[in-house]
Amino acid sequence: MKEHKIHSGWKNTLHEIIYEADTPLGKFFDIVLFVLIVLSVILVMLESIKEVDLHYHKILLTLEWVVTIFFTLEYIARLISIKKPLKYVFSLYGIIDFLSTIPLYLSYILAGSQVLLAVRAFRLLRVFRILKLVKFMGEASQLKAALKASRAKIAVFIYVVLILSVIMGTIMYLIEDDEAGFTSIPRSIYWTIVTLTTVGYGDIAPQTNLGQFLATIIMVLGYGIIAVPTGIVTVEFSRHGKGKKGNSLVHTNTQACPSCSAEGHRDDAANCYKCGDLL
Repeated sequence: MKEHKIHSGWKNTLHEIIYEADTPLGKFFDIVLFVLIVLSVILVMLESIKEVDLHYHKILLTLEWVVTIFFTLEYIARLISIKKPLKYVFSLYGIIDFLSTIPLYLSYILAGSQVLLAVRAFRLLRVFRILKLVKFMGEASQLKAALKASRAKIAVFIYVVLILSVIMGTIMYLIEDDEAGFTSIPRSIYWTIVTLTTVGYGDIAPQTNLGQFLATIIMVLGYGIIAVPTGIVTVEFSRHGKGKKGNSLVHTNTQACPSCSAEGHRDDAANCYKCGDLL
């Protein structure tokens, strides 16, 4: 019985360090993890530069092995410290952790798997998890709520843009000749979307006066279209910001459930809001 308590005790301590950022050790762990993630991504970038990789290949490889071993130990520790490890394995971050750790091992086992080394850049996505250790946690939740609240309006907006692109693209196909690059309706729609988003690759350009006039309208329209989703999200963000100030009694923390790894629990919560297990 005593051994079981000791066993559970170090597991709980390990869980607090890895999954929570409210404790000093948890903050230190997340800071170290953040530094190593950034270092790993920098190493991936440097290895893609042939001149740098040629002169410093051994150093880069050694550093990459150090980072990979740390991430491997971290992955194993996450599995050990949680009651239901499969929940973590098949979660979004669990899959990201696995995909960003395994390529270096596969490069020594499977021939031609070196191309998978670029997958290590997935580690950058883990930065979103590290952000919980600083004051941005509340603002990130606010932005998430604003995006969620405005998703219906943005969906309608995108639908209108797609309809407009199809109509304009079809008209441009009827106006312009094949020599100008408008060889089909899909290709004309592609030009419309590129022009409407103010990208303008220049690979296709209208030659007739009517086509250029229509292109001018699409370009001007593009500036207005870009501002629409920004305004929608800004309004919702402001609305949720006011709601947050008016409801200042409710606070969430970085405590993660030891069973399902759910985060964002209230400070006064004793049980997980997702699985009901004791926190």
